Amino acid sequence: MGTSDRPRPGRRRRGLAGLAAALLVAGTLPLITAPAAEALGNGLAKTPQLGWNDWNAFGCDVSAALVEQTADAMVANGMRQAGYQYVNIDDCWMTHDRDAAGNLVPDPVKFPSGIKAVADYVHARGLKLGIYEDAGTATCAGYPGSLGHEKQDAASFASWGVDYLKYDNCNNAGSSTTQQYIDRYSAMRDALAATGRPILYSLCEWGNNQPWTWGPQVGNSWRTTGDISDGYGSMLSIFQQNVWLYPYSGPGAWNDPDMLEVGNGHMTTAEYQAEFSLWAAMNAPLIAGADLRHLSAADLAIYTNTDVIAVDQDPLAKQAVPVAAGGNPAGDNGLWVLSKPLSGGDRAVVLFNSTGTSAAFGATAAEAGLPKADDYQLRDLWSHTTTETAGAINATVPAHSVVMYRVSAGKVGSNVGPSVTLNESGVTGTAPGKPITVTQSFTNNGRTLIRQADLKLTAPSGWSVTATGSTRFTNVGTGRTVTAKFTVTAPTPTTPIETDTVTATASYLWRDKQGTTSTSQQAELVSPVQAPYATYSSATDAPAQYGQVGDDFAVHGAGQDVWSGNDNYSAIYRSGVVGNTATVETTVTSTSGFGGYAKAGIMVRDTMTAAGSGPEGVILYVSPSGGIQMEWNSDGNPYIDSVTPGNGTIPATVPVHLRLVRAGASYTGYYSTDGQQWTTVGTVTVPAQAATQDAGLFVVSASAGSPALIGYHGFTVS
Repeated sequence: MGTSDRPRPGRRRRGLAGLAAALLVAGTLPLITAPAAEALGNGLAKTPQLGWNDWNAFGCDVSAALVEQTADAMVANGMRQAGYQYVNIDDCWMTHDRDAAGNLVPDPVKFPSGIKAVADYVHARGLKLGIYEDAGTATCAGYPGSLGHEKQDAASFASWGVDYLKYDNCNNAGSSTTQQYIDRYSAMRDALAATGRPILYSLCEWGNNQPWTWGPQVGNSWRTTGDISDGYGSMLSIFQQNVWLYPYSGPGAWNDPDMLEVGNGHMTTAEYQAEFSLWAAMNAPLIAGADLRHLSAADLAIYTNTDVIAVDQDPLAKQAVPVAAGGNPAGDNGLWVLSKPLSGGDRAVVLFNSTGTSAAFGATAAEAGLPKADDYQLRDLWSHTTTETAGAINATVPAHSVVMYRVSAGKVGSNVGPSVTLNESGVTGTAPGKPITVTQSFTNNGRTLIRQADLKLTAPSGWSVTATGSTRFTNVGTGRTVTAKFTVTAPTPTTPIETDTVTATASYLWRDKQGTTSTSQQAELVSPVQAPYATYSSATDAPAQYGQVGDDFAVHGAGQDVWSGNDNYSAIYRSGVVGNTATVETTVTSTSGFGGYAKAGIMVRDTMTAAGSGPEGVILYVSPSGGIQMEWNSDGNPYIDSVTPGNGTIPATVPVHLRLVRAGASYTGYYSTDGQQWTTVGTVTVPAQAATQDAGLFVVSASAGSPALIGYHGFTVS
């Protein structure tokens, strides 16, 4: 299994989606109407649950103080007022042994006054308390499970004042069939019901046995996928699985694509907005997984966007449907249109650009399921602006971003301006010193005439931008597109890979009012790598770029992993420089698009250009979720298969100095934060390595199709 599937010490094993993964590839799931079934009759979760869980940000470092401080934070920062109710304790809250009577025992250090005292504290602040247990013999972190103790444990939870149970499925004693899963989860369902206390029941079996088909009779929500991690690739993969399950969601019974990573720091604000929007459109439980005591203003604004929350909480309780638009299948080329019916006749429409470049796209009102009308109002739920359209629900959406509308059919007030789409093309592929043509297109989607539109293109200092024709257009009517062209020349970059932004702007007049819109594209300017350095990529999911200016290097590459059956990486390397005794050093200076279990650092192997063949060698790297680690090929077979230390043991901070030392079959990794004091990462024995090897600076983004940009300083082999 890949790095992202490896457990941290004390962390949850990541469940595989099994049959669900096979069925949910790019919409191949048969989209049939779910069989009629009554939801679990406990009267809870009529709309998806909102709250917080400690696991994503804290793992096993849970305590009464953390839970109580989080409850206080949710009151102070406006999350309670925005609708969040549950403050949930995850794994590791108990001792490793039950008491003499067989009862679960809260850890006396973490919870010195027990769970009931914490529940009372949370309840006093107008919130509810959740707790975690497991359907097997032990929890995922190795604490006592509830198998055979369901009634006893449910009674404990009720007596403590617990309002929510997350029920996992580790160490399940051979339970594998659908019926066995149903029996395990039903046992706790019945035990909770017998207590007489309303306790929301959240099933966490990772989608292994298609819980969407039986979950409504057993729990209030059910996990549909493996665990999420704080990276764009993980979020995207989970979305692509969960989005096709819309027939199975409804009041009191929700598809759960796992907790939100908003605020954990390894995605951009745009990517976090995308996650929050997609989860809301899919009627997912909105369970924050960050440290709510220390949220940035941008992250808090995401969590408290009441317009988006209202979509998730809409009482009609219909999950968004992927829309086929313009004759193209839903999600075609990574451009997604989702449409969610809302009470009162409105629709929430999400335009999600999952690709790495900006794109203009959308759907018609008819394709989105809206009734025929002369005009439609578009309320942008992130910009909080309102426009009108004759029927085109379009936008230019940046890479990894969303535009989310609430769309209403019918007459729109005269003070509402027309919806416009501004598109910019031709920037991708810019080369220093070579003139290119950039095209700027402006479309009026509204019923209102645009009297005049002025188009402009701007670029950073050092760039040359010249219009090659008219940039002013008059009387732009409904559905009309006008186009301006510019000749653009980029300068020689001053860094190995320089990312510059070229911005298109349109200023336009409608009635007696002025409107402005803009969109941007990024140009990647590369200083070529010089001999004796060479480049290579086995990551075929996205083109790699390599740059060098003196002793500074950069690699922009994608790839799923370097682990087990995966050998996807991009590298700047030197051939044959590592002998039986050698030291390789570099400093990882910067990262961008680098999240989850992505890796960047030093690679030593017999032949850098022989990916997929063995034996593979050694990598020493930094990873947002893994920390600083070494991996190696322990048995001489083709693939890297061993790791030290455990994930997250050494924090992943940059800049960080890395040093890999070879002494025969022994390899030792070191890191330093100042280049002076070095700490050992690990020493390993790697069999069957050649007497002479290649050394490289490598990156793997762990996010298919989405490259990470890594900067390095120095690349010495001695």
